[in-house]
Amino acid sequence: MLRKKTAVILCFVGSMFYGVSQESKIYTHDQKDYQEALALYNNKQFQAAQTIFESVQRNTRDVETQANSAYYAANAAIRLNQLGADRLMEDFVENYPTSTKRNSAYIDVADYYFETGKYPYALKWYAKVDQNSLSRKDMERFNFNNGYALFSSNKPEEAERYLNKVTTSRTYGSQAKYYLGYIAYQEDDYVGANLRFDQIADQDILDEKLSYYQADMNFKLGKFEEAITLAKKQLAKSDRTEVSELNKIIGESYFNLKQYENAVPYLTEYKGKRGKWSNTDYYLLGYSYYMQGDYANAIQQFNKIIDGNSDVSQNAYYHLAECYLKLQKKQEALNAFKNASQMDFNKEIQKDAYLNYARLSYEIGNAYEPVPKVLTTFLQKYPNGPHKEEIQDLLVDSYITSKNFEGAMLLLETNKNYASKATYQKVAFYRGVELFLETNYEGASLAFKKSLDNAEDQKFKARASYWKAESDFSMNHFEEAVAGYMAFKQNAASRSTPEYKDVDYNLAYAYFKLKNYTGAITAFSNYVEANRAEVEKLNDAYLRLGDSYFVSSKYWPAIETYNKAIARNIPERDYAAYQKALSYGFVDRSATKIEELTNFVSKYPNSTLKDDALFELANSYIRANNIEKGLQLYDQLIREYRGSSLVPQAMMRQGLVHYNANRNEEALVKFKTVVRDHPNSQEALQAVTTAKLIYVDLGRVNEYAQWVDGLDFVEVTDAELDNATFESADKQNMEGKLDAAIKGYEGYVKQFPNGLNALKANFNLAQLYFGKGQKDKALPYFKNVAGKGNNEYAEQALTRVCEIYAGKNDYVTAIPYLEQLEASAQIQQNVTFARSNLMKGYYEQSNFNKTIEYAGKVLATSKIDNRIKSDAHIMIARSAIKTNDENRAKTAYAEVLKIATGDLAAEALFYDAYFKNKTQNYEASNASVQKLAKDYAGYKEWSAKGLILMAKNFYALGDAFQATYILDSVIANFGEYPTIVDEAKKESVIIKAKEAQSNSSINPNGN
Repeated sequence: MLRKKTAVILCFVGSMFYGVSQESKIYTHDQKDYQEALALYNNKQFQAAQTIFESVQRNTRDVETQANSAYYAANAAIRLNQLGADRLMEDFVENYPTSTKRNSAYIDVADYYFETGKYPYALKWYAKVDQNSLSRKDMERFNFNNGYALFSSNKPEEAERYLNKVTTSRTYGSQAKYYLGYIAYQEDDYVGANLRFDQIADQDILDEKLSYYQADMNFKLGKFEEAITLAKKQLAKSDRTEVSELNKIIGESYFNLKQYENAVPYLTEYKGKRGKWSNTDYYLLGYSYYMQGDYANAIQQFNKIIDGNSDVSQNAYYHLAECYLKLQKKQEALNAFKNASQMDFNKEIQKDAYLNYARLSYEIGNAYEPVPKVLTTFLQKYPNGPHKEEIQDLLVDSYITSKNFEGAMLLLETNKNYASKATYQKVAFYRGVELFLETNYEGASLAFKKSLDNAEDQKFKARASYWKAESDFSMNHFEEAVAGYMAFKQNAASRSTPEYKDVDYNLAYAYFKLKNYTGAITAFSNYVEANRAEVEKLNDAYLRLGDSYFVSSKYWPAIETYNKAIARNIPERDYAAYQKALSYGFVDRSATKIEELTNFVSKYPNSTLKDDALFELANSYIRANNIEKGLQLYDQLIREYRGSSLVPQAMMRQGLVHYNANRNEEALVKFKTVVRDHPNSQEALQAVTTAKLIYVDLGRVNEYAQWVDGLDFVEVTDAELDNATFESADKQNMEGKLDAAIKGYEGYVKQFPNGLNALKANFNLAQLYFGKGQKDKALPYFKNVAGKGNNEYAEQALTRVCEIYAGKNDYVTAIPYLEQLEASAQIQQNVTFARSNLMKGYYEQSNFNKTIEYAGKVLATSKIDNRIKSDAHIMIARSAIKTNDENRAKTAYAEVLKIATGDLAAEALFYDAYFKNKTQNYEASNASVQKLAKDYAGYKEWSAKGLILMAKNFYALGDAFQATYILDSVIANFGEYPTIVDEAKKESVIIKAKEAQSNSSINPNGN
């Protein structure tokens, strides 16, 4: 609506007041004072005049002079704006009903208020005037002033009644027609307004105002060319405000004539209402740029339209989306299409916008709602549209691209016409991979079977065979695994798959597990000969090939293979060297074995196998009859490796050496040391048995009885029952009758808590419970074994204890066990497990320095998989964030991003975007958020955080529409994360408040 400028053009004739009294009486003292007061009044000395008039009124005996004095005193009070002035005038009228000034009193006061612009006061007094007593000239003035006062008081209908009475007046006619025309103009009666304006004869009025209003009226009547001509004519003689409005008229007229290039310069000169544009104003300029192909400038106008909910806004958002697409800004286009699709002012635009929103959601991902939901909603809303088949195809593919394979399977199994068998084959395959990664191997195997049952694509058939074999392997179904791997190899399409390079390696392991070492040797040999694998697997294959030869008693090929492994300088070369040394022993090269073991001890002083090497070397010297050297090496082992499970064996061997050499006392010392220091080991039982033989030989049976009586770890008299009870339970276990085995082991442990087989019974019982998922039942048995000191099951039991507590996130309890495991574990994998969980445990306790320390230890480990590496980097990153060390966090998250999957990858991508935002690299930051939305849509919390970051990026880039749309979408779609929603609300309020300063269509308090 154009601004109406209402300058008053008035012309008054005559005066309300007379400067000379017409009294004919002889001057008295009162008359002299009266005349003096009148002179002061006419000179606008109202205060002084009022005082004298009031004095004359009180003192004169002349009624007319008294009445006149009261009249002028009241008039002076009105002009002095005194309290009660109106009442003085009313008193005058009431007290002097016969005064000649009675009627002129009302009109004089009304005219005074009119002159001073106090139109409501003027109207009040005009209402009191007796119109019948007015002269023709006064009547014209009365009608015009009263009409104009009503017009200014926004009472157009009443104003018309009075103004129509003076349209023929020489004095007031042109002005009356002008205001009557203007009233018609305000009421959008442009025909009536033009009629009145055309009747105006006063050239001054025509020059000053009418071109402007006529231009506006012609515009509103759709006469755009006439509007342009009139507005351009008026431009040179208008003030700044009118110039702005005239530019708007010209610009919009060109716009409606589709002369967009001409429209732009005029539209840009418009200054807005009170300095603010509306959404419509931004739309007109934006569309003008759009129609000229200037998409960048069009975006700058369209994206200022915030919170729009009208047909104009729907059009604007649709064209904004098109502009974004033209500039390859697909994320921005998605948001704009979505906004246009949510409005139903134009059904065709709504449908087309939703179609494009659905397509873009599929193409780039959607952080607000799952892509399959978007596509399904489109099909539900437009079930018989021409794009039905296209969207159905996209729907199936969207499940695959969004990695929602469970949903895809459900969709295809309930809508078989949505896709071909080949598509179902692929979906079932990907669902199987998903389940495999979740360690649901049974479910994975079933999904892969479904894929194989619908095999159309040979490549996916091959891959399904491979991964079904992997699933079967993981469930210890090794025969089925072998069959699957062989089916994969026999499929010609397998050679072009990523799995082909690993199949011989995995097939070899399946044979190895079946103890089919001939098959294992063939498969491992094929693998290492192809030499196309990753280094770590190739190194491992050499070792396992060597082991396969070793357990097949093919020691010379084993030695040759171990040598190849050592030559590759693999991390496990100490293991290869140790196995090679053992192999020499089996081919009657004892001297070479001793030489190799001696070299091993010096070359690998920090190897976890050094205690094994010392033990085997000592054994070899004993067998070579170098007793002294052998005993020395046993002592070295005992001294250097107090925590090793080989220590009681070494002591036992020393005792036996002494026993065989008839050094019975030395033998007894060793046997008793074994019993004392390792009471729960198998060697302790053997030591007791052998010691008994010595005591019997020495005739000191009573001494033996006294010694044994003090031992509580073995019940010697019940040995046969002990063994029989244990063997019964063990037999059930070996036959796979797990429930019967559990019952048997529990019975044994209860009957023989310190029996000969108590250690193994506790461990086996714990393992059985653990395997059934009953970890709480397994825990006390694992703790029992782990608490029995060094024994062959201690490390594995302690690892399980740690695993159970860590699995419950009970790190307060877990940490002491984890520290014990780190200190005592002989297997590197268990050391790494302990350290990675200590890292997590300390993080849970907010001990960030310790977290970073242990993460460093984990990363320093030579052979760990990417999952553990990403865990370590994420712990460093999170700890750094908590301690405000953002540089370290940035580096750590960058490392995570290289190797992580799932939620860790989503977290790393968010922080990648976060750090790019911090360096004002806003577009790159948005690219990271888009990747997060497309590849990790299932991790909604990170998606929501990423969207808020994206909103900040867009606002920094000057795109207020994108910023507010994204924030409003977060508020609408992520209610399960109230903290994130609150942040979005705060950001939205801030942005809208800023934008409301220049856009009158925005409600800054709106959500």
